[in-house]
Amino acid sequence: MMKELELKYGCNPNQKPSRIYMTKGELPVTVLNGKPGYINFMDAFNSWQLVKELKAATGLPAAASFKHVSPAGAAVGLPLTDMDRAIYFVNPDAEITPIAAAYIRARGADRLCSYGDWAALSDVCDAATATYLKDEVSDGIIAPGYTDEALAILKTKKKGNYNVVLIDPDYVPAPQERREIFGVVFEQGHNFLKIDEEMLQNIVTENKELPESAKIDLIVSLITLKYTQSNSVCYVKDGQTIGVGAG
Repeated sequence: MMKELELKYGCNPNQKPSRIYMTKGELPVTVLNGKPGYINFMDAFNSWQLVKELKAATGLPAAASFKHVSPAGAAVGLPLTDMDRAIYFVNPDAEITPIAAAYIRARGADRLCSYGDWAALSDVCDAATATYLKDEVSDGIIAPGYTDEALAILKTKKKGNYNVVLIDPDYVPAPQERREIFGVVFEQGHNFLKIDEEMLQNIVTENKELPESAKIDLIVSLITLKYTQSNSVCYVKDGQTIGVGAG
């Protein structure tokens, strides 16, 4: 672990030097392959928070596909149907684990928006997930662990330059966060709002029965919206976003 990490460049290639660093303690990430840039880590940290919270709220493996610091898609690891496999270009004979299904479904929300994405996994990246990801156009991935086989597969992407980031799953950020824009420092409390089934208790309709599948869909949508920039709408079906509108 280290306190500081030099980045490829800032938001644009001309913005050098660039780095991430800790004023207290050590960085909660280790770069296992590649050299991420500024936007890469913004995507990585936001997407990791989303999938970690989804896993905590639902108990299911979760994944997200991020572009430009907002989710292009997010999903939990429910099984894929034969139709899903066909739509998402999954080999009919491929073994699909729950965490692989989560990422395939997350990327399937909008495959055009996910082109060149940053992937986030709530669970250890296995060979099934890495095998699917190696054939997709993607900039990087963050996960709490990687099997040896998965890491070897991912290291073959982008001529060996694919960004692979390991996150400490036990890391908790400081209660106050700061950001400097145009020489001015902004400060606010970190968004620790907990979204889970308890938030769904106040059912205002006459029918008070909320199926488990609907609870999962609502939680997926609410947590996805928490990490989507600006005013947004999110549509979810079967534990998978099918539309995320930001702005």
